[in-house]
Amino acid sequence: MSDVSMARSKDAEPIAELEHALNQLILAGRFIEGYESFYADDIVMQELTDEPCLGKDANRQRQNQFFGLVQEVHSVQLLGGALAGNQAYSEWEFDISFKDGLRYRLSEVAVREWTDGRVVRERFYWDRSKYPYEM
Repeated sequence: MSDVSMARSKDAEPIAELEHALNQLILAGRFIEGYESFYADDIVMQELTDEPCLGKDANRQRQNQFFGLVQEVHSVQLLGGALAGNQAYSEWEFDISFKDGLRYRLSEVAVREWTDGRVVRERFYWDRSKYPYEM
């Protein structure tokens, strides 16, 4: 194995391990714990082509607002994923009941950028026309 290949392998392995650990928390429904444990203070999160939300505090508020609407998470499935450099790609399906009685299946792709063991950027791709609430 060349020095360049070996360096890439060594760099990719920690990201793969971190990504796996974060995904395991998400699969277990421990979303907030995953956020607090793996996201950088200066995280940039973005839904589709919306304006990015900057910083851990602002994004925590967004997440608390969303989870405040949720009555129950019935299932979370990780359908697949891939790594490329310091980016991780994952396809998710969530089955959620909201407090107003609506049950919704959300399919999305998340793209995460990792730096120094933390997610510094995350962008979500999903079909807004099928989602019943403002984001």
